[in-house]
Amino acid sequence: MSGIRLKYFYFFRSFYFSVFLACASYSSVAHGWWFWTPGDTVDNVGYKPEQPIPFSHKIHAGDRKIPCEYCHSSARRSFSSGVPSSNTCYGCHKIVAGKTEAGKGYVTKIKEAYESNKPIEWVKVHDLPDYVRFPHKRHVQTKEQGGAELPCQDCHGAVETMEVLEQVAPLQMGWCIGCHKEKKASLECGICHY
Repeated sequence: MSGIRLKYFYFFRSFYFSVFLACASYSSVAHGWWFWTPGDTVDNVGYKPEQPIPFSHKIHAGDRKIPCEYCHSSARRSFSSGVPSSNTCYGCHKIVAGKTEAGKGYVTKIKEAYESNKPIEWVKVHDLPDYVRFPHKRHVQTKEQGGAELPCQDCHGAVETMEVLEQVAPLQMGWCIGCHKEKKASLECGICHY
């Protein structure tokens, strides 16, 4: 090779190599940021919105020992755990009226929702981005059913002790991946992402 050609060869080789290194570095930083940074609402640890009826999980799941899946019955067979319909609430509360005046007032609201066939507008506490596929059934079903048989508390905390439901886990991708690694579950992207 002539001296001029060799000079250009080394220039372009070092130029493209520098561009490659810059792109690879940027990509690594960007991927790391995206991988560990929360989306819009996943990192709301401590989030406990005001609900239309101040529902106490402590009374229902703790003191009364009502299983999570009694009210959240779709958790074992659906992607979403769902919130109970006014029919589910009123099924018990047409018999149990509430002990305090405030409690009786809340039961009246449940009855009105039931009789008007309108849902109670609960505010979502645990919210994942739309591109995340989180099948509750896959996590709560028994191992014989093909599930992981995880207790609700693994993601939602000690709900049975909460007067007001709040988000206790960051629900970030890295947090989920950590659990998948610990439980030796799949890390394939398509398992959790659309």
